[in-house]
Amino acid sequence: MSTLSGLPAHILLVHAIVVLVPLTAVLLIACAVWPLARRRWVWPAVGLTVLVVALTPLTVNAGEWLQHRLGSSPAIDHHADLGEQMLYFVAPLLVPAVLLAVAQVRETRGTPFGRAVVVLIAVIALAAGAAAVFQTYRVGDAGAHAVWDGTTA
Repeated sequence: MSTLSGLPAHILLVHAIVVLVPLTAVLLIACAVWPLARRRWVWPAVGLTVLVVALTPLTVNAGEWLQHRLGSSPAIDHHADLGEQMLYFVAPLLVPAVLLAVAQVRETRGTPFGRAVVVLIAVIALAAGAAAVFQTYRVGDAGAHAVWDGTTA
């Protein structure tokens, strides 16, 4: 995918990633630490996690297309290098998403996990969410510098 309605797809997809990764992380963390949130929001959180993991390689591929079209510079190369690592930061969000879904199903069936397991899931959700958000910031910051510091104009 290279363009959407005549615009570079990367530019549009990036906005989805920038919004959805932090939203997904916050939802997963909330579901992990707050049982009411888990009951209400675990399935949307799981769906968002799958969506983010699916959108990430599409965004990277669209970015590679744009990079070839614009040409290379150190700033663009740095942004691209960080972007290529992004899947390694969003894929781990699947772990707490699956664990939270299992926890919710078990709770619904009357066999909830023990407190230690719930705390472990919360730690995993916090670590995976923080890492994904931090990498999203790093990639976005590098991309903004590549564009706004005049290297692509």
